Amino acid sequence: KMASSSSPWIGSAYLFLQSTCKTIALPALYESSQKKPCVFKALKLALADSTGSVNGVDMLKVHCSHPHLIVQLKFCKRENCRRFLQSYREGALQKSLQSHLQLSLATTTVPLEVELKAGSELLDKMLKDEDRCLECIYREKPDRLPDEEITELEECIKSLMFHQSTNNNVAGKDCSSLKSLSRPYPPQGSSLPTQLTFIFQGQQFDNRTITPDDHQKFAKLVSKKWKQVGRSLQKSCRALRDPAIDNLALEYDREGLYEQAYQMLLRFIQSEGKKAKIARLIAALEENGLVSLAEEILGLPSSEDCS
Repeated sequence: KMASSSSPWIGSAYLFLQSTCKTIALPALYESSQKKPCVFKALKLALADSTGSVNGVDMLKVHCSHPHLIVQLKFCKRENCRRFLQSYREGALQKSLQSHLQLSLATTTVPLEVELKAGSELLDKMLKDEDRCLECIYREKPDRLPDEEITELEECIKSLMFHQSTNNNVAGKDCSSLKSLSRPYPPQGSSLPTQLTFIFQGQQFDNRTITPDDHQKFAKLVSKKWKQVGRSLQKSCRALRDPAIDNLALEYDREGLYEQAYQMLLRFIQSEGKKAKIARLIAALEENGLVSLAEEILGLPSSEDCS
């Protein structure tokens, strides 16, 4: 049954976006520190167009799963969801996304393919039955609060729009001015309430965030055990829970073990944000007998073979 009149109508869906132009890869653009705010702004404006309100639909998370950019959506009112579905069904949302991406990225055109899913249901196959679509979306309750990165991007977009409306001199400000928001890796020593340490091999280490160098060492050296490390990390990381790891193995099978391991840790970093601390990775490596890899990442002399 739908929500009663005394309780709010809340539902969730996933919007899959893929550029049909070979030179435009939306996940790569979103992973770029310079382009991420531009892509986010385009998504935000197009979704606002679809419901007629900036607050008509919320973005909870943006996932990069090549070749798709996947946006997790949350609807808090049935009527907003109905307007969104109408816009999606008529192709207005797709056109709006193409238009806003074209403007934000300063390119000639961004041809898109779109899909809408709620759980295992592909809503594109039932768009004519609006009530059934609404039921599917309503059944899928949001499983998270807005991602920390989404919140930061929202605030930055609001701030930029405010400044643009009050000062014409910044109306042409480039998206690169927002790039400090969207580093793919949180900087070492980022301003967290407490900077904790951890013990490994009897030594104390700063519990810093995982760096690109850590990421590459892991992918290069972990070999076939990347899945085991992923299953250790999934205990505290929802984004890696089943069937995510097996899906990554299939998706990047042709690219080999390095890319599979790289993508697994990338998903951990992106989903956990500032919580993607080195201590969590080291603990997962220890749990799976990969002590020498942990030593390599921490810059210690190797004491044993990690194979």
